[in-house]
Amino acid sequence: MPRPKYFTPNEVSIHNTIDDLWVSFLGKVYNLTPLCEQYKGDVLLKPIIQSAGKDISHWFNPKLKDIRTHVDPLTGCVIPYCPNGRFVHIPPPYPHSDWANDFGRPWWKDDSYLVGILSKKTRFAKIINTLTSQEQVIEVCSEEIMSEILDRYLKYNSHAGSYTWKYDGRNLDMMKTLEQNSIPDEDEEFYKLSMNDDTFLQAIHLYFNDDLTEA
Repeated sequence: MPRPKYFTPNEVSIHNTIDDLWVSFLGKVYNLTPLCEQYKGDVLLKPIIQSAGKDISHWFNPKLKDIRTHVDPLTGCVIPYCPNGRFVHIPPPYPHSDWANDFGRPWWKDDSYLVGILSKKTRFAKIINTLTSQEQVIEVCSEEIMSEILDRYLKYNSHAGSYTWKYDGRNLDMMKTLEQNSIPDEDEEFYKLSMNDDTFLQAIHLYFNDDLTEA
């Protein structure tokens, strides 16, 4: 099975329009743009549009992986709890003859919208190109292996694969995470000490190899 794609909350947050709408919930990231296209103009899209680019885990019961429910004080019936307003695929609280319930799986249970995993913890990595002295600090997912971090770095150096990646004088295993490569996450220590973490971040050094990869 291929590795899942990991996303930072910042990456999710930029998809915040009706034409490009992502949300995250219960640790996963979903692209709801096709849903918005299908129901364009429907008032039930409003709560979803208002939550574009955000985490909506509070809409769900984490144990049941389903919409939260509550007891309607008027009818005594258990109904979906929608404090931001009823949204697409949520039935009306009372019988309605014009509500179409033939949509199949509700969108929050439809994996066709799933695009990846929301990182549980992001961290910053300082990468220094020893050939050009170029220095970049990038946000990465703590779950990502070095080859995936390399992919993130490609926008700064399209030949990043032609370098040997090292930390503290030793070669990094590109199939392991930063933590597995003994590069500790010191974010909490930096915060406690009020230190500028960009300045004191551990540096990963790139050493140029003879053969260039294709850009």
